[in-house]
Amino acid sequence: MKTHKIICILALSFVFSMGYSQKGKVRQANKEYDNLAYLKTSEILLEVANNGYKSVDLLQKLANSFYFNNQMEEAAKWYGELMTISEDVDPEYYFRYAQALKSIKNYSEADSWMKKFVQADRSDLRGRAFSSTVDYITMIDDVSREFEVNNLEINSENSDFGTTQYKNQLVFASSRGSGQKYKWNEQPYLDLYAAEKQEDGTYTNVTEFDDFINTKFHESTVAFTPDDQVMYFTRNNYFNKEYKNDEDGTNRLKVFKATLNADEEWDDIESIHFNSDAYSVAHPTINVKGTKMYFASDMEGTLGASDIFEVDINEDGSLGDPINLGAAVNTEGHETFPFINSDGDLYISSNGFNGLGGLDVYVIIDFENKRALRQPMSLENVGKPINSSKDDFGYYENLGTKEGFFTSNRDGGKGDDDIYGFVIPECEQILEGIVKDQDTQELLSGAKVTLLDAEGNELEQQIVGANASYKFEKLECEKEYLIRVELDEFATVEERFMTPKRKQDLVIALELERDEVTLEPCADLAKILDIPIIYFDFDKSNIRYDAEIELQKVLAVLNKYPTITIDIRSHTDCRGTASYNEKLSDSRAKSTRQYLIDNGITAERLTAKGYGESRLVNDCGCEPTNASNCSEEEHQLNRRSEFIITSINGEKCPEN
Repeated sequence: MKTHKIICILALSFVFSMGYSQKGKVRQANKEYDNLAYLKTSEILLEVANNGYKSVDLLQKLANSFYFNNQMEEAAKWYGELMTISEDVDPEYYFRYAQALKSIKNYSEADSWMKKFVQADRSDLRGRAFSSTVDYITMIDDVSREFEVNNLEINSENSDFGTTQYKNQLVFASSRGSGQKYKWNEQPYLDLYAAEKQEDGTYTNVTEFDDFINTKFHESTVAFTPDDQVMYFTRNNYFNKEYKNDEDGTNRLKVFKATLNADEEWDDIESIHFNSDAYSVAHPTINVKGTKMYFASDMEGTLGASDIFEVDINEDGSLGDPINLGAAVNTEGHETFPFINSDGDLYISSNGFNGLGGLDVYVIIDFENKRALRQPMSLENVGKPINSSKDDFGYYENLGTKEGFFTSNRDGGKGDDDIYGFVIPECEQILEGIVKDQDTQELLSGAKVTLLDAEGNELEQQIVGANASYKFEKLECEKEYLIRVELDEFATVEERFMTPKRKQDLVIALELERDEVTLEPCADLAKILDIPIIYFDFDKSNIRYDAEIELQKVLAVLNKYPTITIDIRSHTDCRGTASYNEKLSDSRAKSTRQYLIDNGITAERLTAKGYGESRLVNDCGCEPTNASNCSEEEHQLNRRSEFIITSINGEKCPEN
């Protein structure tokens, strides 16, 4: 009995000593956590949790430590443990749990937690973005494109990111050095490095970018002015050998400016005027004109953890006051790593919009023009393969080339964050649709669908089958096209359209009206079929490209009604002598006739005559002074061609 009591006492003593030990480790972990030493925190708390000592606070800090170091599989596990103990937590934990689940491609479970996040805080922009695009995976797949991304040889086992072109070099940030380590992730502090571009397009010979710029603390993300004489770069709040923290003891990031001196050395480092010890300013990028700088910051007025701002670069090189780009770009999450390309498209990285997981790259096409004109703008996910379920950020395009870069910590890399290169693919669109009766909505098989360029040149032709569908592939982006559909007993339909700048499958439903037009002798074919006047440039008889498109309509009618013969009548305005104008108009009429002949109409069906200025359609005559006060547009109305039916089915026009 005595022995039994001794054993029980020893066991209780062990339990109590073990409890005190765990509490001591938790206290140590809390200190590490407060000092942002998340790797050390996770190591300590993981041991404690695996020994069965768990609480809401412990699980929050353990999961956060993995989350902040992008160890998302572990983060998802411990956020899940947290939710089994209590869902009565700040809604931000729902969001982080959803992000961690996305990172391991558990999208259905992630969506369920995003729905809880929306219910908990309906004002949050991230929740609104989720609710407005619940089919985001399909939407991302639709904009994704097939091209290769290559892990660059210059990557190290640590973190490499944030590319910028400088002359023949690729400048980037890396923690490959051997200096003191950053407590957040126990990697060396970041410095700027440069790799030389070789003739075969690869990058080699990595060296430190500049000893004057690099310090024992973080330097990263550089932007150069268009003349390469000034650089802006991100650094810890460390200047003139003074390291400063905010009131909470956190060292913030700042953007610094350096100037190239006469000896081609970087010199005269200065802190930009809106830096602060109280918030971070980071990741600058400059537009191609050198008039705007964009950057990320959590300064006052920020919607979330970091927002994208813009600032004017004045002619003297000074900077204006920063402006938050607002809710069209920013959320309560992280918006960071902006880049503005030569077309004025703004790329950012964000975890606040619906993406594949972690940070995704997004773009606002034609951002600078739309912002200047106060036009609506939309942020779009750039899709795969740029984006993945991991962090994807730091998108960059080399000016004047099709070469691009981005950074990712996706599976299969060499280190923590790796730089990936790619060749920007040619932008191609798909156009498809169906042909149907406008009145009955019946599908119309057998219709001829023709794709033409803006000048009316035929590119491709299809005859639709029983499903009445057509499909044209490999249309160029940002280009004007014309689509025409023809079918017996229906009026020909044409539609002009412009393809968008980015890949976006186009759907055009072509609806035909039954042809109830009665063609009679003496009628003007242009008026009957609502064909606009065929215009000519002043003093010219050549067929304009816009006139060629309209003549295709005349051609279609002549092919459809082989018994029709027409008289082409060409007219001029009053400027010039009457004899000259008559000669010019006759030349125009014959030019029009020849175009139709060249396109397959027999010469016997066509006559042509010029009437000069003898049949003006308005009061823009020039006699007797051979001058007129009419506008150019009014004169152009008189420079026209008409198409008079001289016979049809053997019945002739009495005028001829």
